[in-house]
Amino acid sequence: MTIGDHLDALYGLPAYTFPGIKHQPRPVGPDAVAWRISGEAYDAEEKWTDVFARFCAAVDTTRVKALIVGAWEDAYEEDPSEIIEALVAARERFPALRALFLGDMVGEECEISWINQTDVTPLLAAFPELEEFGVRGGSGLGFTALNHGALRRLVVETGGLPAEVVRGIGGSDLPALVRLDLWLGTPDYGGDSEPADLEPILSGARLPSLRHLALRNSEMQDAVAAAVAAAPVVARLETLDLSMGVLTDEGAAALLGGQPLSHLKKLDLHHHYLSEPLMQRVRQTLEPAGVEVDLDRGDAEEDADDDGTVWRYVAVGE
Repeated sequence: MTIGDHLDALYGLPAYTFPGIKHQPRPVGPDAVAWRISGEAYDAEEKWTDVFARFCAAVDTTRVKALIVGAWEDAYEEDPSEIIEALVAARERFPALRALFLGDMVGEECEISWINQTDVTPLLAAFPELEEFGVRGGSGLGFTALNHGALRRLVVETGGLPAEVVRGIGGSDLPALVRLDLWLGTPDYGGDSEPADLEPILSGARLPSLRHLALRNSEMQDAVAAAVAAAPVVARLETLDLSMGVLTDEGAAALLGGQPLSHLKKLDLHHHYLSEPLMQRVRQTLEPAGVEVDLDRGDAEEDADDDGTVWRYVAVGE
């Protein structure tokens, strides 16, 4: 599966794309929408940084609460270093900015695992009041361990999340973080993390406010589930999301055999490879306690070679 839709909202605000150079923006309050600044991934007539300059000249940026960075030129070859530099340079013009998403591209613009990224921590350092930050694309992605006192939501969407990024997030002090959503992906696209890399996150020591944890879209979902089964952070979660990956009976059984999950409001396992008996066991264990369980199999399908080898796939890869 590929990503087919742009973000429709950020920070509770509807997304609105700042118009191209040949169009005039319609009247809209600077703080009423999440502004998508976007160029063209192919044959761009205007560089992203030029679109951003027009935006800064046309909009009262002191009132802007949310920014979405859309496509930039040749994203399959070029990383957003210039974009990050432009945003950091303009930080004094955005005192109200509370949410930022980098790389809102659909498959037709650039497949998720083709999006070139870079170290994104300069953005968090430049905007210490950010409450939400998200990034799409794992190729070249960097995340240096940091301290950020305001961040409440962190989303990293990839077809393959580098282990050094997982370790960087795990080594960060994020006392206000309530939601963490990591798409771990597959080794084919750079997802080389192991369960041990998740340990600092699963301990919860640096994440005292965490209530919603998603470790999903993973080829090693069984091992992740086994690690989560004994993770200290789980006791204070409201929702646990292990969806979109290659979760089989082995991982689900390990999860059910660990600490109680009856305190959760929701367990999301959609896009999975569980047998009917195991799905029934999950339901019988958790639903009587009032836990909402998502066991929608979605488009999860197995392929088998002539030699009997079975192939299973994450929801979003290439």
